[in-house]
Amino acid sequence: MNLISTTASIPALVIAVLVISGCSSIGGTTDSAKYDAMSCTDLNSALGENAGEISQTAISRGKVANTSVPRWLLGGSKVKTAVANRETARIDRLKQQQDALLAARARKCPKSAG
Repeated sequence: MNLISTTASIPALVIAVLVISGCSSIGGTTDSAKYDAMSCTDLNSALGENAGEISQTAISRGKVANTSVPRWLLGGSKVKTAVANRETARIDRLKQQQDALLAARARKCPKSAG
C-alpha cells in the first residue's frame, strides 16, 4: 500500500512543481527609473525581498534537481531539467534586478554603498 501511495505522488509532485514554477516566473522586468524614485529605506527593503526571492528560488531549484524520477515516468527527466532551467533563468533575472537595486542605492545612499 505504501508503494502505491509513493508512486502516485510522484506525478502529482512533478505537476505541482510545474504549476508553481510557471506562476512564479511571470513578470519581473527591471525598471531602473522606478528604483531611482525610491527612498533609501525602500531600496534596502526591496533588496531584502529580492535576496529572499533568490534564496527561495534556489531552494526550489535544488529540490527539483534532487528529485528522483522513476524510469517508468516517460519524459520525467526532461520535465525535471526544464523546471530546473526555468528556475535558473528566474534566478538570473532576480540577480539583474538586484544589480539595478544596488546601483540605485549606491547613487542615492552613499552610506549604504559597498
